[in-house]
Amino acid sequence: MRLILLGPPGAGKGTQAAGIVDRYNIPHISTGDIFRKNIKEGTELGRKAKSFMDQGLLVPDDLVVEIVEDRLKEDDCKNGFLLDGFPRTVYQAEALDKVLEKMNSVLDRVINVSVDKEILIDRAVGRRICKECGATYHIQFNPPAAADVCDKCGGPLYQRADDNEETVTKRIEVYLNETQPLIDYYKQKGTIVTIDGQQSIDKVFQEIIAALGA
Repeated sequence: MRLILLGPPGAGKGTQAAGIVDRYNIPHISTGDIFRKNIKEGTELGRKAKSFMDQGLLVPDDLVVEIVEDRLKEDDCKNGFLLDGFPRTVYQAEALDKVLEKMNSVLDRVINVSVDKEILIDRAVGRRICKECGATYHIQFNPPAAADVCDKCGGPLYQRADDNEETVTKRIEVYLNETQPLIDYYKQKGTIVTIDGQQSIDKVFQEIIAALGA
């Protein structure tokens, strides 16, 4: 199963990705993870990427594609993969099509987890994280037993500096504006399925599995 997972910040992609890779026994491939691995191992691709990142610049599309192509050739991708965070643009999507064509392979499905902007903002602004163990809570949807205290370790809970309404709104709007052309691209190809991410975690997962037909 060769899949792409799309969804704005706060849509619950991480939880769904974990379930998908477990069910289909495929690797979860995040471009951020690939960059960190290549940089840590000091590969040529890693050094190239680091030279841009150190300057605060975005890694160029062609280099991102090269790094992803390198990853898709590894043995654990023989039965498929779940791409998360790539492609981000139509250019990258077209490049991925060419990479898969060279590998005599095709994309099976693009899963788009959709959530209303207002709900995404509520989810992010209400998020609280434990300073000690990193456990996450939500003041409305998943509150701790005692206010501002972690249920697991008793550590203090805090709100991330960028989890304020203004920053979150901007983050979501940037994602939606950047991703819409990509969604349109995959709609034209007939490979995208949009899932309502405002349902329960289990219901979202069931709908993803049903859409994949396996």
